[in-house]
Amino acid sequence: MTERPVHTPTAEYPITVAPTGRHVTVRIGGEVIADTDAALTLQESTRPAVHYIPMADVRSDLLTRTATTSYCPFKGDAAYYTVTTAAGQTVADAIWTYEQPFDAVAAIAGHVAFYPDKADISVDGT
Repeated sequence: MTERPVHTPTAEYPITVAPTGRHVTVRIGGEVIADTDAALTLQESTRPAVHYIPMADVRSDLLTRTATTSYCPFKGDAAYYTVTTAAGQTVADAIWTYEQPFDAVAAIAGHVAFYPDKADISVDGT
């Protein structure tokens, strides 16, 4: 088996993780799935910033872990969750998480992120 690469952020490819400092709400089908004042913002080079929300602030009763996985050489192995709202809307693999992220992004452990094309993410109500 080929060993997977592990990359460390550099000045040419920076990654930062910092408290968002704002209120983040995530809805699917109008239903609140996550609501927090404790989100982290991960900025990876020139990619769009991603809000990572503490799992404690997510409606875990609406989540089902899937068999989907992926690997990022900067963050590690990702696991995925499907969301099924109380109204019965199911959105496959709407959430990802790095349960044991690499040291450079260790702060995102215990947090999840939502795909912006699968959920409505608002920051301070906008």
